[in-house]
Amino acid sequence: MNISSQEQELIDKEHERAKKNEIKNKPIVLTTYVVVFLFVGLIGYIAYFMQFKSESIIANSRNIRQDSFADKIERGDIITSDGVVIATSETDEEGNTYRSYPYSNMFAHVVGYEKYGKSGIELQGNFYMLRTHVNIVERVYREIKEEKNRGDNVVTTLDYNLQETAYNALGSCNGAVVVLEPDTGKILAMVSKPDFDPNNIDGVWEYLQSEEGQNSSVLLNRATQGMYAPGSTFKIVTLLEYMREKSNYSNYNFDCYGSDVFSGVSIHCSDERNHGQENLADSLAYSCNVSFANIGTKLSYDSYKNTAEDLLFNKELPFDGVYSKSQFFINAKSKADEIPQTAIGQGDTKITPLHNAMIMSAIANGGYLMKPYLLDRIENDDGAHIKTFSPKGYGNIITNTESLALTEYMKGVCSYGTASGYFGDTSYSVAGKTGTAEYDDDGNCNSWFVGFSNPDNPDIVVSVIVEDSNINGVTGTSIARQIFDAYYN
Repeated sequence: MNISSQEQELIDKEHERAKKNEIKNKPIVLTTYVVVFLFVGLIGYIAYFMQFKSESIIANSRNIRQDSFADKIERGDIITSDGVVIATSETDEEGNTYRSYPYSNMFAHVVGYEKYGKSGIELQGNFYMLRTHVNIVERVYREIKEEKNRGDNVVTTLDYNLQETAYNALGSCNGAVVVLEPDTGKILAMVSKPDFDPNNIDGVWEYLQSEEGQNSSVLLNRATQGMYAPGSTFKIVTLLEYMREKSNYSNYNFDCYGSDVFSGVSIHCSDERNHGQENLADSLAYSCNVSFANIGTKLSYDSYKNTAEDLLFNKELPFDGVYSKSQFFINAKSKADEIPQTAIGQGDTKITPLHNAMIMSAIANGGYLMKPYLLDRIENDDGAHIKTFSPKGYGNIITNTESLALTEYMKGVCSYGTASGYFGDTSYSVAGKTGTAEYDDDGNCNSWFVGFSNPDNPDIVVSVIVEDSNINGVTGTSIARQIFDAYYN
């Protein structure tokens, strides 16, 4: 079939127009595909969010939406691991619901309060205590009667006996105690003083707003937020750095005369005691300041900083509660005269009792740090388990070899060194470190003990700080002894 030139021209124009339309349509088709893809993805994410993420977002302690649940739910209880109710909701004669704390000050900081912004477990477990999983029949019955349903209960990791022992042992002294399980991260006890009565939180809040109480730190949880010079407990960090830098560290020898000068800084041992010839084990056991100042002068500043940060100084801690970040300032630009005091735990270094407990926990656990936690499980009002919080690992912050070596050195502290007077006659063994941290030029000081029991298969870690121990005569080691005794007896 012959096609005329005119017809061919029309066909060519039609092909050309079709090609142009195809080019024009490509962006539209592409845009359509993108929109469809995004829409399908959005629907998929919404489904995923509702199934897996929505509860965790709502459960976030910063989510103020939680408080709206209180219109229909009566806040659940907070309970220790051994079944003691330490916070509950009660109703007065006029039908008003209020929060009651049966043990008043004993659990003040760790349990917290549920007014004025909430704190402690009252904040961390807020979402769970304002949800209910009572049986459907009771739930409907109460709703018909326009009564609130009972919220779920938070069962904590806290041990009543250890909490009571730590609270009583600290007595009228200011300071803090933290007790951990190193292989799980469970917090068994957490005490901070000065304390307050959460049953009278209105009065406490009023006092804090007054001129007299505006500078009070009574609400500060010293266990997690108190920043203290670590004193001789920091010698563990200095020792670790020396071990990392010196392959022949076991050959260390030093002759202590009770005092010496390093980089223009005068360092003396307690009561300027002359320790004589010492190896590394004796230097730690007797907490020899002069020997450790000498060790400090032999360290690489940058490497020292790296080791401190391996142990989470200057870093966020793997802990869900409110805490302060510990501080270590030595670096490559530091001056030589900063080192002697730093090496013995004085200077500008600061640490919290919780962080000190975490370092001990990693050493006790073969170098592997478990994340400290307070919520063990959620139960409904009938005791049925709703949710369980499993232990979570953070990771190795030191090697297993290093943890074994440090443990052996710390055993000496408790068997023949500065803590032997407290642990030399016990039925159990302890590895730990004492510490005295001066905080002014008048000789006022705080007393530390950090360590763990049954070093070959550690049971618990104890971290204690006692403020003004030179005035009140109470040491961190004496309090730790009472806690270990309570655990084993």
